[in-house]
Amino acid sequence: MRLVLLGLFSLLLSACASHGPFDYQDEGMASYYGARHHGNKTASGEPFNQYALTAAHRSLPFGSKVKVTNLGNGKSVVVRINDRGPHTRGRIIDLSYQAAKDLAMLRDGVARVRVQQLAD
Repeated sequence: MRLVLLGLFSLLLSACASHGPFDYQDEGMASYYGARHHGNKTASGEPFNQYALTAAHRSLPFGSKVKVTNLGNGKSVVVRINDRGPHTRGRIIDLSYQAAKDLAMLRDGVARVRVQQLAD
């Protein structure tokens, strides 16, 4: 009986443990925003700069850094969360123009991505 309880306790602990160096991971569609919003105030209070490596996310804390990987071509970029969004259903992150350019997704405007929060 003790062995069974020990096994169940170990299983419970492993289920609660972190699954790697990332606090948050998700896969889904990304879009980007650029010139039309350049200079406007973001939700964090700073002006939006389309040439900075930044992004909008619905819930990650401002200042969080995330690695975004374009699953179609394997290209990755690290961006800082400084805004809220996306405001379009079915999207998980809105990237700055520069981040989208680095991911080679400007032509299509959207891309399937993996988002991984980096440790502080």
